[in-house]
Amino acid sequence: MRFLITLFVLLGLVACQNQEEESLPKQKSESPIVEVQDSDPVPKQKLNNREQANHLAKVANEVPDVNNATSLVAGPYVVVAIDVDKDLDRSRVGSIKYSVAEAMKKDPYGKNAVVIADADGYERIKQMARKVREGQTVQGITDELAAIVGRYMPEVPVPEQKLSEPDQNKKTIPKKQKQELDNIEDEQSNHYK
Repeated sequence: MRFLITLFVLLGLVACQNQEEESLPKQKSESPIVEVQDSDPVPKQKLNNREQANHLAKVANEVPDVNNATSLVAGPYVVVAIDVDKDLDRSRVGSIKYSVAEAMKKDPYGKNAVVIADADGYERIKQMARKVREGQTVQGITDELAAIVGRYMPEVPVPEQKLSEPDQNKKTIPKKQKQELDNIEDEQSNHYK
């Protein structure tokens, strides 16, 4: 009996032994490793502020329902003002403005641009761009531009931090009543602390 058990164990071990051949042949990879220097598909050219403004105005003009667009680049500020049909309702103007903002986000020069779709804002930005081309000082124009952007950007209120005041109701209970309440509370909690 022992002999049969030993024989079956040996046969099982021999049958389960790995064969020298591999089930799948190894594929030799002879392709060299390629390193990519810059994967940005849009090369960013060095443009001055005027060229950037003209470029962004062209990008905004390509959006449907934009009659005209002007932009102003002054340091870190980029404002794109669009002119749309005055008879459009407010929701449609908002959709057009959003489309222009999306187009700006996709452009390397317009990622941080503020889009204005107001007739007054459009005229003010247009006049400021004209003044920049005429060579007026940048400081005065930057101040006016900051005022315009401040007018159109939403104000976000700072959350108020409430001071933790002691509960006034706890201070008004006389000591005798407080002791009675503590006793009742202790009884109701089955003297569990």
